[in-house]
Amino acid sequence: MNAQVKPKDYRELLIGCGNNRNKKLKTLEIPDTWQGLTTLDIDAGSGCDVVHDLNVLPLPFADDSFDEIHAYEVLEHCGVQGDWRFFFAQFEEFYRILKPGGIFAATCPTFDSIWTWGDPGHTRQVNEGSLIFLVQPEYAQIGKTAMTDYRPWYKADFDVIAKKTEGEFFAFVLQAIKPARGANGDKR
Repeated sequence: MNAQVKPKDYRELLIGCGNNRNKKLKTLEIPDTWQGLTTLDIDAGSGCDVVHDLNVLPLPFADDSFDEIHAYEVLEHCGVQGDWRFFFAQFEEFYRILKPGGIFAATCPTFDSIWTWGDPGHTRQVNEGSLIFLVQPEYAQIGKTAMTDYRPWYKADFDVIAKKTEGEFFAFVLQAIKPARGANGDKR
């Protein structure tokens, strides 16, 4: 299927939209334009469709609602660095509301950007290392590396299908793998 031609029921969610509705990340899996956009923000003045604080879980959407979720410069405003319970709970929520094979596309400041900790609203940093913990087969490293085993608490599963650092931005695209795989890659 051409990535630019999607079914009429194709749905995207732009979280932390503010006043910007631009689609920043586009890949072979992601069309260039919005097909069926829903916007979410904490600020009702942004004109968003849904007013909701991303620090409050669960998110106000049904399971398997969206083909894509986009989060541009918003994840660093959620949770607190070191709060692994919230980190995994939030990504499990994104996983829950994505359709099987759905895409999560995000940008964050790089670890060395002045904005990462210079912005008083930033409370955590998401980087390439963080993504490893979202991919169930990566847990095969347990006992071979210093990787912490979060499998008793984290049940979602993504594949990292794109990642890129450009200037002060780290961009990544995840794909929801449903059902989740185990550490050996087998479906649970």
